[in-house]
Amino acid sequence: MTLVLNKPVIAVAGSSGKTTTKEMIASILRQKWPIYKSPGNRNNRKNIRQHVKKIKSSHRAIVLEFGMSGKGHLTRSCRIIRPNMAIITMVGTSHIGNFGGSLRNLIRAKSELISHMQPNGILFLNADDRNSKLLLKSNFRGRIIKVGINNPAHYRATHIAYTQGGMTFRVKLNGKVCQFYIPIYGKHNVYNALFAIALTHTLGFSPPMIKAGLRSYQRPRRRLRIYRLKRGITLIDDTFNANPNSVNAALDVLTTISKQKNAAVLGNMSELGRYSQRGHTRVGKYAARKRNLTRLFTYGSKARQIGRAAAQTGFPRHKIVHSVNRGSLHQHLKKDIRPGCTILVKGSNSMAMYKTARFIKSRYS
Repeated sequence: MTLVLNKPVIAVAGSSGKTTTKEMIASILRQKWPIYKSPGNRNNRKNIRQHVKKIKSSHRAIVLEFGMSGKGHLTRSCRIIRPNMAIITMVGTSHIGNFGGSLRNLIRAKSELISHMQPNGILFLNADDRNSKLLLKSNFRGRIIKVGINNPAHYRATHIAYTQGGMTFRVKLNGKVCQFYIPIYGKHNVYNALFAIALTHTLGFSPPMIKAGLRSYQRPRRRLRIYRLKRGITLIDDTFNANPNSVNAALDVLTTISKQKNAAVLGNMSELGRYSQRGHTRVGKYAARKRNLTRLFTYGSKARQIGRAAAQTGFPRHKIVHSVNRGSLHQHLKKDIRPGCTILVKGSNSMAMYKTARFIKSRYS
């Protein structure tokens, strides 16, 4: 039996940014409402059944993360609890290996959320994401609201800047330009904040409430966490998971917050299937174009392709180190990390890259 509620039931889906977007929305809503929020990244069908049991009549809104790693997953989640507001943050290549490497099949699976949410609900999409334009929404009878930076959108961020500990940007609300701050780095996180702004503003939340919620949202662990260590070393722990979009976004953060002595430690990206070589190649080429990236460490059999692609694109070969076991990787890091260096550590969950982040923290704390 499907749970259908006469209150905002918000589903956050997408290839990247789900948990951060959900936490931002929840923080804003809590400025005046009691709500239920799915904890952590508990977003599969089993988790959603558990969430249903915890929802109370006193909750004014429900904020859930909807995960997907295969065909039918979003359909089954909507059959457990049907959202009337839904966000698809972007359509990237995470889990594309589970769809035979077919972007078309992946987009069809993402579109299940649109076809199985409340048909007269509100759908929020990314106007700048090329693949989001391909989502199947011709039969959707509800309202579509778009957010963006580069393209026209209902909610558009301008004057984006890195600042102390996070990002500032401007959005026009109620005909007035408002300045916002989020305590996390990255242009991709501005998109996450835009979704939170758009959804809560649609629900009638005021700009001051939205600003307060964004400033104080609960940052998910192991997502662009910055640690200032001894000898002027800075660690960026972004080890929760990885796909080509999120790795490139993390490289943007690394090379923006530090202009010299930057190192990236990148592990395998999993569940890419036939797209794996192409995805790792894409990251390697992107890394090579970062002129202030000075060292590249790759870890795992698939990640070797990142280094190969970087070298072929012009990154100095002698600045690339590949390791197939963690002990060797850590030995190379001990030898090569220099005072004043900023180090990004990222990789798929299966690579347990948090162990390498922990090694760096313990050595230089």
